[in-house]
Amino acid sequence: MRNAILCLFLLTVSTATLWGQTEAYVTGMVLSADQETPLEGVDVFVQGTGTLTTTNRKGKYTLGPLAPGTYQLAAFAYGMQTARQSVTLKPGTTTLDFSLSPLEQTLDEVVLEAKNEGLNGITRLNSVEGTAIYEAKKTEVILIDDILANAATNNSRQVFAKVPGLNIWESDFGGLQLAIGGRGLDPNRTSNFNTRQNGYDISADALGYPESYYTPPIEALERIEVVRGAASLQYGTQFGGLLNFRLKSGPTDRRLEFTSRQSGGSFGLFSSFNSVGGQLGPVNYYGFYQFKRGDGWRPNSWFESQTAYGKAAWRVSEKLTLEADITHMQYLAQQPGGLTDALFYQDPTRSIRARNWFQVHWNVASVKAKYQWRPNTKLEYVGFGLLGSREALGILNNINRPDLGGERMYIRDEFTNVGQELRLIHYYHLGDQLSTLLVGTRMYRGHTLKQQGLGDAGDGPSFGFSSIGLDYSEYQLPSHNVAFFVENIFSITDKFSVTPGVRLEHIITEADGYFVQAFRDLAGNLLSVNTTELNPNKTRQIPLFGVGLSYKSDLNLEAYANFSQNYRAITFNDIVERNVNVVVDPNLRDERGYNADLGVRGTVGNFLQTDVSFFHLQYNDRIASYFDREQGAKNYRTNVGKAYVLGLESYAELHWTRLLSGLDDPQHGVTTFVNLALMHGEYTEAKIGGIAGNQLELVPAVNLSSGLSYGWKGLRSSLQYHYTSQQFTDASNAIQVGDATIGVIPSYHVWDWAISYQQKSWQVEGGINNLANASYFTRRATGYPGPGIIPATPRSFHLTLGVTF
Repeated sequence: MRNAILCLFLLTVSTATLWGQTEAYVTGMVLSADQETPLEGVDVFVQGTGTLTTTNRKGKYTLGPLAPGTYQLAAFAYGMQTARQSVTLKPGTTTLDFSLSPLEQTLDEVVLEAKNEGLNGITRLNSVEGTAIYEAKKTEVILIDDILANAATNNSRQVFAKVPGLNIWESDFGGLQLAIGGRGLDPNRTSNFNTRQNGYDISADALGYPESYYTPPIEALERIEVVRGAASLQYGTQFGGLLNFRLKSGPTDRRLEFTSRQSGGSFGLFSSFNSVGGQLGPVNYYGFYQFKRGDGWRPNSWFESQTAYGKAAWRVSEKLTLEADITHMQYLAQQPGGLTDALFYQDPTRSIRARNWFQVHWNVASVKAKYQWRPNTKLEYVGFGLLGSREALGILNNINRPDLGGERMYIRDEFTNVGQELRLIHYYHLGDQLSTLLVGTRMYRGHTLKQQGLGDAGDGPSFGFSSIGLDYSEYQLPSHNVAFFVENIFSITDKFSVTPGVRLEHIITEADGYFVQAFRDLAGNLLSVNTTELNPNKTRQIPLFGVGLSYKSDLNLEAYANFSQNYRAITFNDIVERNVNVVVDPNLRDERGYNADLGVRGTVGNFLQTDVSFFHLQYNDRIASYFDREQGAKNYRTNVGKAYVLGLESYAELHWTRLLSGLDDPQHGVTTFVNLALMHGEYTEAKIGGIAGNQLELVPAVNLSSGLSYGWKGLRSSLQYHYTSQQFTDASNAIQVGDATIGVIPSYHVWDWAISYQQKSWQVEGGINNLANASYFTRRATGYPGPGIIPATPRSFHLTLGVTF
């Protein structure tokens, strides 16, 4: 099967290479009404077909190839009046320019439908979007309305199927938390990405505790933006880059729109998603409420969650727009714990932890001001804050030891964060070429209060401390960050640009309190107590540099390259490990390194979309765990040494109907996509014997997703295949240990099938996840929700009924 899919991928790429130009192209510019400002991100398309392109930052576009003839072309951008022109094309290239004026009337549905024709569910960010620069960076944008996935459970395997190289942990049946990594980065709660919603932080503490306990419902999203490691210059010191969830806004052509989606599925799943939105004069509004519950497919895995969101955007004037939004999420989940290797292969449905619970409360809010200072200058301010907590109650002892009853471990974290960012983007001419300058600053303060001790001795979710005794710890982790960044797109020619950038970081991380470790024997008798006073203060100033190169051809293809330094400051949460299964080196140092990409991306005709790139990620002082018998056969976490990851990340999607017929048929189509990542990671230097030359953990050599989609009028269906090869979970490349917290994750493959049908305002969706009922796992947990092997979900079904009016 793998060989067949690889052959299909090679066939797709070779088809793009061998296909010759057809006869007619149309090119031109899209300008503002005063004919002075080029407009980027404008969709230019042939009405009644799926042929579509987007203007670059200079307002230029190229559309084709097309057969000679007469066509109706349209230029569309949100907030602007749609422009249409008729053109007769002859063999060769025809020039056609557009100018757009601010929106003064309602858009008609025909234009909106034409805009969405031919999209494959994934695209990339423009060179400049709003007040951000993405020129020459590796980016992906997942268009939620154009993909088929189990949205009720936020099925990340399906949602991110067309993003190459992501390593996804599947340990949460309800989709309560997202866990993705890539290029050897730990997927745990997506902690190696700068995770944002509508452009602002939503993780627990971007510096002190960069884990994400809240994931927006897929049903509420317009798109998901992924920017790889080169995002460090604009978004801070994370090796993974940026992950940004863009939520929907209300429709602009009606005062009120109501959407309701009711979903049911296997293992007692029920989800109710309801939203309202619309336009009231100069104010656009949107809000939703989601309730979700399920029994889980293993014993002791019940959950219930609620999420609510509200947003309003007020267009004060032609130049000024004000926005505000607020989010509340809470969930309670029983956690069935992990399994040893032997238990997993005997019966993966088994649970040997019945008293473990997890609870989260999350509140996030933001205010924004967007000001068009001049036609070529834009300002954007965003202020944001977070109030959140996570509570864990249960037994964290090794999974190969029974729960003997008695008081459980209770851990409570409270997060209070505030931040603000100010950005200015300015277009200017340097010689005959248009260049773009971005200047920004960020101020951020995080505060985490951590408490740990003994909790209730019962079975239920009775969160609280039973006593403040020898096992009790309490400490605060403040963090402060001030950053300044500059990037500039220098256009050398109409096709070639150079984009250098620099970011200056000032980071302070502190700790205040005490941490207690009480050691007991198997019968629960106290052996010793170790108390550590915490009062460190670490301040650093870090400059980060990067540069990107881009060459755009006339055939909708772009060659790009970038290099960006990365840095990850250690947190005192790294040092103060609350897990009995892990021992942490108290002298951990910050991680440093860089990301580099070299690739080609774009479209060939109207039938092929592709992005093929090579990357190199370098780690210095990489923090990792290894199995250390001198530490009592524990996972020892330290700066292991230097390491690298080299790889190929490739994506191609072929529209067979258009390729074979040469025609555009928006009501009928068959497409195939292949997403293939080939990677190799290795430790080159290590301070511990036996590590140098080992494979880097969490780097599968092959990560493959492929799919076949069919559409006819309102009916769509897709079949997806996912394969991930074997990977290690620690630096020592341990095969298996008794408590199953580290060891090999074997290769696995999964099939998913989905179908949907839409008739006017009604929609029906359904599907089967893990169609072949594969038994596999993607994660070995050292703490919650384990410890031990966390089995992935077996075959499951879902059905969704939706209505919009």
